[in-house]
Amino acid sequence: MMSKSKGYAALKAKAALAPYAFERREPREHDVVIEIKYCGICHSDIHQTRDEWSEYQEESIFPMVPGHEIAGVVAAVGSKVTKYKVGDKVGVGCFVDSCRTCAECKQGLEQYCTVQTVWTYNSRDQEGTPTYGGYSDKIVVDENYVLRMPDNLPLDACAPLLCAGITLYSPLKHWKTGPGKSVAIVGLGGLGHMGVKLAHALGAEVTVLSQSLRKQADGKRLGANHFYATSDANTFTKLKGSFDLIINTVSAQIDWKEYLNLLKVDGSMVIVGLPEKEIPITAFSLTAGRRSLAGSQIGGIAETQEMLDFCGTRGVACDIEVVPIQKVNEAYERVLRSDVRYRFVIDMATLARD
Repeated sequence: MMSKSKGYAALKAKAALAPYAFERREPREHDVVIEIKYCGICHSDIHQTRDEWSEYQEESIFPMVPGHEIAGVVAAVGSKVTKYKVGDKVGVGCFVDSCRTCAECKQGLEQYCTVQTVWTYNSRDQEGTPTYGGYSDKIVVDENYVLRMPDNLPLDACAPLLCAGITLYSPLKHWKTGPGKSVAIVGLGGLGHMGVKLAHALGAEVTVLSQSLRKQADGKRLGANHFYATSDANTFTKLKGSFDLIINTVSAQIDWKEYLNLLKVDGSMVIVGLPEKEIPITAFSLTAGRRSLAGSQIGGIAETQEMLDFCGTRGVACDIEVVPIQKVNEAYERVLRSDVRYRFVIDMATLARD
C-alpha cells in the first residue's frame, strides 16, 4: 500500500525543480509519519539534482525530490513505535536506514555503513524503491532513524543542523575540540558559520580564514576570536604553526598545502567541503610536523542526537533565510553566488499554493 504525497522535483538532470506528485509507503509497525514543516537547502541538493556527482555514485535517480534537512511534527506512528508520539517535534537528516549489522552500524557510525546506507533521497531502500527527500509534504521513516528536535529553539532554524550542524559537530568532537585548543574554520558559508558557532560553544579559540574581510563582523558575532583574509599572503606567514585543527568547509579549488602549513605539530586538517576536481598535496606538507589530512562525513544517529541536545542546551541554531518553495530555483542560484547568510530553509506550508 502507498499514500499520495506532493513536493518539488527535478524531473531530469539539470532541470529546474517543479511540482511533482508521488507516493510514500504506508507506515509499517516501526515507522513514523512526519508532516514536514521546514526543509533546509544544502549545496549537495544542487550538485545531485544537476547530476554533478555521478562519478562518485552508483546512479542518479530521476525524478529526484531533494532535501535532507527535514524538520516537522509526528502525524502518525506504527503499532510498535515506542520512541515518538503524535505531535512530537522531530527531524530527519541525510539517511533513513542502514544495514544495522555491520561493524560500523554497531558502533553508531551508520553514515559509514559498509553494506548499504539508505540516503534520504537519490537512493534506494532495502526493497529497491527510490527514496524521496524533504522538499515535500510528508515522509515516512523508521523510528530508529528519526531525531528529536530541541523544544526550546525555532524549528525552522534547527532544520539545517541535520546536515550543516552535524557535518561540523562530528569532526570537532572526534578531534577533541575544547578549551585550550586552537581551531580554524576555512570559509564562512552555510557549513562554516556552524563551525564557528559550535567550536566557540565547545570552548575553543576560533579563527575564521575567509577569502576577504567582508564577513568579519559576522564572524565575530558568531563567536570567532580572530578573522583573517586568505587573499592576503601575509596571513599564511603570520599564522604558520598556529592551529591544532583546521576544518575546511569550502568546495573551491584552494591550495591545501598552504593550509597544512598552518597546523601545529600533530595538527589535523579535516575536509568537509567537496571540490569537484582533485587537489594535489605533497608528502612533505604532511611529514614536516607529523600533520594529518583527513575527511569527515555527517554523523551517526546517536551523535546527531547528541549534537541536537547540545544545541538545545547551548542555544545554538542556524542563521537562516526562510523562502517559499516556489522560489527554490532562485534560491539555488543565490547559493551558487554565496548570496545567503547563511542557510536557506523552505517553508513547506507554501506547497499549498500550488
